[in-house]
Parts: sequence; C-alpha cells; structure tokens
Amino acid sequence: MNRASQGSRQAILGVGVDMVENDRMRSAIQRWGAALLSRLFTPAEISYCEKQAAPWRHYAGRFALKEAVAKAFGTGIGANIRWKDIEVFRKPSGAPGIRLHANASAHARRHRIREVLVSLAHTHHYALAQAVIIRDMAEDE
Repeated sequence: MNRASQGSRQAILGVGVDMVENDRMRSAIQRWGAALLSRLFTPAEISYCEKQAAPWRHYAGRFALKEAVAKAFGTGIGANIRWKDIEVFRKPSGAPGIRLHANASAHARRHRIREVLVSLAHTHHYALAQAVIIRDMAEDE
C-alpha cells in the first residue's frame, strides 16, 4: 500500500501489538513440523525463515506481525482473516512489510485501507510486532 497523497484525509483504523516467545515457537515447530508451518506461513515466508541461522526466531516475528495486523484490523485471526492472508516480507531496505491476500485484501478494500505500517523487533527471547492501519476517510466523515 502506498503513502497517502497530499490533501487526502486519512484516519487510523486500528493499532495492534503482539509478542511471541521464541522458545514457544521453536517447541511448536519441533512438535508439529511442516504441518504447522504450512498452516501459518506462505511458501515465501517459509523459504526466507529456513535460510536463517535460527529459523524459529524469524517464524516468531512473522507470527507476531500477523497477529498485530489482525488485531489492528479489529478482527483477529479466524473466519474473516486467516494466517496466510497476511504475508510478511523483507523490503530491500531490510524493514518488514506485509502483503494482504484473499480475505485480508478484501477487508482492506471494504474499509478503504490506504496503508499498513509495521514494525518488528527481535531479542534472543522474544519477537515484538506493531501494526498501524491507516484508512482513507469518506467525504462525509
């Protein structure tokens, strides 16, 4: 999604934050393996994470960011928005970005979403993510 153009009116639709323990993600991956990963992550996300020295930390970050975006939408993950409807990628700058697919993309169009701003931080023990959703306002708002 692109930055808002000058003169248009925007509003924050929602803010979401999530934190994931890296060791919980590692344990879940050890227990459920490929079945868990294919349920939660797109093939591109899996490919990226598996190339990292500690893949579980990167999976934890992507999981946290998906949760934060779903919370910012006000829906959470469930019937309206599924895990793979929100894809996390790395921009050329190294910053995280998201792509919306399927239900999340449709939800964004319905609510005139202009941009989803995201931030992701990792420590040895935790992944922390934040999302801010900005929407275009209707003329009568």
